[in-house]
Amino acid sequence: MSHSERPGSPRRDELLERAYRYALAHGLAELSLRPLAAAIGSSPRVLLFLFGSKDQLIRALLGRARADELAALRQAREAGGAGDFAAAVRATWGWLVDPAHRPMLVLWVQAYARSLGEPDGPWAGFARQTVEDWLGLLADIDGGAAGGDPALGLAVLRGALLDLLATGDAERATAVVERYLRLVAAAG
Repeated sequence: MSHSERPGSPRRDELLERAYRYALAHGLAELSLRPLAAAIGSSPRVLLFLFGSKDQLIRALLGRARADELAALRQAREAGGAGDFAAAVRATWGWLVDPAHRPMLVLWVQAYARSLGEPDGPWAGFARQTVEDWLGLLADIDGGAAGGDPALGLAVLRGALLDLLATGDAERATAVVERYLRLVAAAG
């Protein structure tokens, strides 16, 4: 087992959770070990020992963010109705548009963009994996094949989300999602 593949420990898990909270507040784009370590009650040396490298720490943070995002989206989808594509998309959008989730979504956009621009760094594969994650969630809806195209649903949700994050105009972005759902219902 290499240094960077060190299994979890209670201290590592605790610091990962603190680092994740820090990343939600400050982003990952310009993450520096010294300020991070000071903010979470550690030292750069301890972080490097526990995570192996800054890149491995970033990978762990991205994994933590994806797990959080997927769990929340799964819960929103199921609250909307696992067999009703429109209800599940609407519930997912309801979660995405909630201002309480903005820090996680901004972090997601930062990681997504870095993944596209730095395909060999710690961000490698993040964008592709999140597309697969979200497509999987939408395709799992029983009515997805008959009532809506998961790839089109993903494109609408992602586009509306990017617009929302850029403009803060929840009303307009929600209207776009609702217009899409009316089109799905009319085509079904």
